[in-house]
Amino acid sequence: MSRQLRLDAVLIQAVIAGALSFSHLHDLAEAAGQNGWKAWAYPISVDLLLVAAWRRMRTHADNRAAWIWFVIALVASLGANVATAGLLDLGDVPAWLRILVAGWPALAFLGGTLLAHTPTTPEPAAQAPAPLAAPDPEPASDITVERAPQSAPELPRASAPTPAPVAAPASAVPPALLDHARKIADTHRATTGDRIDAATLRARLGVPASLADAITAQLA
Repeated sequence: MSRQLRLDAVLIQAVIAGALSFSHLHDLAEAAGQNGWKAWAYPISVDLLLVAAWRRMRTHADNRAAWIWFVIALVASLGANVATAGLLDLGDVPAWLRILVAGWPALAFLGGTLLAHTPTTPEPAAQAPAPLAAPDPEPASDITVERAPQSAPELPRASAPTPAPVAAPASAVPPALLDHARKIADTHRATTGDRIDAATLRARLGVPASLADAITAQLA
C-alpha cells in the first residue's frame, strides 16, 4: 500500500511540474513574438527533447550526447520558469532572447535527430576477451630437474663399499632405461656429492629391486 501511495505522489508531482513548465514556456514564447499555435509548440518541443534524451540515457551505454541534450532542454525549461517569475518584463523582451526563442526549433530538431540516429558504442562485454592461458611450464621444469648442468665440475667420487652381486645379468637392462638412469645418477651426484644407491634409483625409476641392482652395477 505504501509503495502505491509513493508512486501516486510522484505522478502527481510530475503532472504539476510539467503543467507549470509548459505554461511558462508558452508565456515566454508568446512574449518573444511567437503567437497562436506557435507559442504552444515551443513547450511541446522542449518536453519531447527531454524525453528523447532521458530514454537515450536509460537504454544506451554511451550516453554523453544524451546528457548534453538533456541539460540543454532542462536549461530551456528552467530558464522559462525563472524568466516568467517576475525577473523579466514580458512586455519588453530583449532582442537576444527573441533570437534564442526563434532559433530553438532548429536546435531541438538537431538534438532529436542526433539522439535518434547516432550509432551506439558496443558494450565492453561483447568484445572478444584476449587469451590469458599461458603454456604449461611443467615439462620444461621436469627436463631441468632431470638433466645435470653441463658446466658444473664433476665432484670427486666418494668411497663406497663394493656392491653386492646382482641377481640379473647386465645385458638384461634396456639401453634407453640405462641412459635415463645415468641422467638420474649424474643429477644425484651433482646435488648430493654421493653416488646413487640401488634403493634411491629404484624409487626414482619405479622398477623391481633386481633390475635396480643390475642398473646400479652398470653405473658403477
